[in-house]
Amino acid sequence: MQAGLTFTLWKEIVMMLHIPGVLSREQVQAMRASLPASAWTDGKETVGEQGAQVKRNRQLPASSPLRQQLGDIVLAALARNPVFFAAALPLRIEPPLFNCYEGGEHYGLHVDGAMRKQHDGSYLRTDVSSTLFLCDPEEYEGGELVVVDTYGTHEVKLPAGDMIVYPSTSLHRVEPVTRGARICSFFWTQSMVRDDARRGMLFELDQTIQTLRGRIGDCAEVLTLTGHYHNLLRQWSEA
Repeated sequence: MQAGLTFTLWKEIVMMLHIPGVLSREQVQAMRASLPASAWTDGKETVGEQGAQVKRNRQLPASSPLRQQLGDIVLAALARNPVFFAAALPLRIEPPLFNCYEGGEHYGLHVDGAMRKQHDGSYLRTDVSSTLFLCDPEEYEGGELVVVDTYGTHEVKLPAGDMIVYPSTSLHRVEPVTRGARICSFFWTQSMVRDDARRGMLFELDQTIQTLRGRIGDCAEVLTLTGHYHNLLRQWSEA
């Protein structure tokens, strides 16, 4: 997937979205500099029995102060990103995690668990999965995120600072990294709108409204569409 390309893959209006520039180059460099080689532990600690059979990577421990510090940077960037908000309609975001693949490490085909237990004992429903790349494609070979749907397989390998957002219901895998290291942040979002298709329709409607507003301003037709958007969100939201 090329940088700057934003696209939608339809399966009953299910959306896979590339969001460029979530983090600046300076932010990425600072985060990378803070990650010593000794920080990583076995990535199996955050998956269930089935996922552990196909997962071969390393992660920052969920309890690590560094993970919390870097995760706060990611959350602050998400809060400033209107495209992420429009696409995910976040109700709750799990604190971001960080992983590293190198030396042939990979993650076989799997689907993300539906519920994730939080530190306070509550559960977060995984509606939307996100991967934020912290390495440029030329820094490593392999490591593509491969998402599988009715229309085939779709490989994702983005510039540092860019993010891919896709439904957590999707089957996906990470190809083996055969040179260099692939470092990413990843996290899940519980959306205000549970249904992937409805969330996709709302995103397309929102983006259409923004485009029309930029061309012709807040005319009567744009205001009517805006009203439909908010009425649909009001009807479908679980918040």
